[in-house]
Amino acid sequence: MEKIYYSISEVAEILKINQSNLRFWEKEFDNLKPKRNEKGTRFYTEKDLETINQIIFLVKDQKLTLKGAKRKITQKMDVVAKQQRIVERLKKVRQELKGISNELSK
Repeated sequence: MEKIYYSISEVAEILKINQSNLRFWEKEFDNLKPKRNEKGTRFYTEKDLETINQIIFLVKDQKLTLKGAKRKITQKMDVVAKQQRIVERLKKVRQELKGISNELSK
């Protein structure tokens, strides 16, 4: 059973990024607004995790600046998600091909 909400530490661990990045991106990206309780504790949803994954994809994989990533996310959210899925599939195919190549060279 999947969780409905994730804490900032859980999100940071799942996505392997710093909590400070999450806090900073929350200020920078309008579509990343986790829910908060009275104490100010953040609670991230699956949709928030998807948004963060897209930010990571644009900044780290596509090498965009934060300004470029903001523009791309606000303009074409579905296009970014499709590109992200394609790149992830290609990375998996590449790993499989490397494994096959290693086996053949033995």
